[in-house]
Amino acid sequence: MRSWDEPQKRKARIEIIPMIDVMMFLLVFFVLISLNVIPARGLKTNLPSAGNSQSLKPQKKAIITLGQNKVLQLDGVDTKIGELPARLKQLQKPDEKLNLILNSDRGVEVQRLVDVMEVLKTNGFESISIATRKP
Repeated sequence: MRSWDEPQKRKARIEIIPMIDVMMFLLVFFVLISLNVIPARGLKTNLPSAGNSQSLKPQKKAIITLGQNKVLQLDGVDTKIGELPARLKQLQKPDEKLNLILNSDRGVEVQRLVDVMEVLKTNGFESISIATRKP
C-alpha cells in the first residue's frame, strides 16, 4: 500500500504592517487636529480682554463673528448684515429665547459692532453678549 504525503496546512498569520500604517495615519491626524493645523470652521479672532468676564451656561445660542475687512459670520457661515435677522429668526424656535454672542476681533471698529447690535435690537433680539477673554 502506498501512502501519500498530505500537504501541510498553513497557519493563519496576522499581518501587522498594515495595522501599523493605519495607526500612524490616525496619530498624525490627531496631532494635526490638536495643533490647529487643519483650520476649524469660522474666523480666528483676537478677542478683547476684560477683567470682569463671566462664563455663560450652556444654552441655545448663536455666535456672530465680526472679523477684519468687514467680514461677518453667523455660526461660521458668511452673512451680510441685512440677512442676519432673517437667518437668526430661522434658528430661533417659538417660545425659546435665543442668546446671541458677539465674537469681535480686537481690531474691529466700534462702529461696526454698534451697527450689528442696533440691527439685532431693532429686530427684537434682546439677549446679546460680547465675547471677551480674561487678561
